[in-house]
Amino acid sequence: MIVLGIETSCDECSAAVVRDGHEIMSNVIATQIELHKPYQGVVPELASRLHTEWIQQVVEASLHQAGITNKDLDAVAVTSRPGLLGSLLVGVSFAKCYASALSIPFIGIDHIRAHLYASQIETPLEYPYLGVLVSGGHTVICRVDDYDKVEVLGTTIDDAIGEAFDKVAKFYDLGFPGGVVIDRLSQKGDPTAFLFPGPSLDGDEHRYDMSYSGLKTAVINQKEQFRKKGADDTPENIAASFQRQAVGILMKRVRLALHDTGLKRVSAGGGVAANSLLRSELKALEKSGYTVTFPSLKLCTDNGAMVAGLGYRYLKDGIISDSHLSASARVNAFKKN
Repeated sequence: MIVLGIETSCDECSAAVVRDGHEIMSNVIATQIELHKPYQGVVPELASRLHTEWIQQVVEASLHQAGITNKDLDAVAVTSRPGLLGSLLVGVSFAKCYASALSIPFIGIDHIRAHLYASQIETPLEYPYLGVLVSGGHTVICRVDDYDKVEVLGTTIDDAIGEAFDKVAKFYDLGFPGGVVIDRLSQKGDPTAFLFPGPSLDGDEHRYDMSYSGLKTAVINQKEQFRKKGADDTPENIAASFQRQAVGILMKRVRLALHDTGLKRVSAGGGVAANSLLRSELKALEKSGYTVTFPSLKLCTDNGAMVAGLGYRYLKDGIISDSHLSASARVNAFKKN
């Protein structure tokens, strides 16, 4: 079965063709980064307008790259939640009409589940496993029992990890997107130059939760309090020290969740899963007998392939959406249990 996947939840306009959930025949990603750079962040109105202008040609390019026509498609899958509402509406509206015109099924996809499924496309991992979703809008540690069966164990109680990266980078005018710039600068910095604090979350209800607001505030407003004697106050040292603590906060909860659940498999997804330090720290778990998978770098960022791959699983099980499905900005299905 061949599925067209469409992703427009934020600032990436992407369409991909995937066969049988694993064979990526095409994955076209039209990025808006350069157009949002002057604002050092994504401007929702600009993002949705660009999606409207680009989506048809992106879809056509994905079909051309796959070497097929739209008549070869068995279904159209599209991200319907969560994300920027205006951007989501462009993708959902287009996908509905496209599927209707071809008389094929239309499938609405949850963005978070798609990121959790991304690594399964390239490196299938036996269920259950611990899912680690890290992006600009979400930070989630969960137990994944199947492609559509997810139990949230912990989330951030304030800023997402990627959001913290972006805000720190914006404050110090390091560049956009913040996560990429900070990761690059960190390679040349001393991660112990600033001993930034981690959060103190008490109580069993916060056992696997994370917080990045305090760390962000410390880096932006109080960094001199945490500078080690004799350390240089450079962008590289700030970046390396911040990244070390940001990843450390996450890894502390990941290790705790693995210990408590007894799970032996881990899979990460989302834009921050491309971070070199996080990948290194997760990979190091293999020394303790865990199996760890990541998506390739191209499948970490928002992309149509993960949407099409997950769409295939729904299609295979006969689960499709009707024409009344609309976009939603909220994370309705991913509240902590």
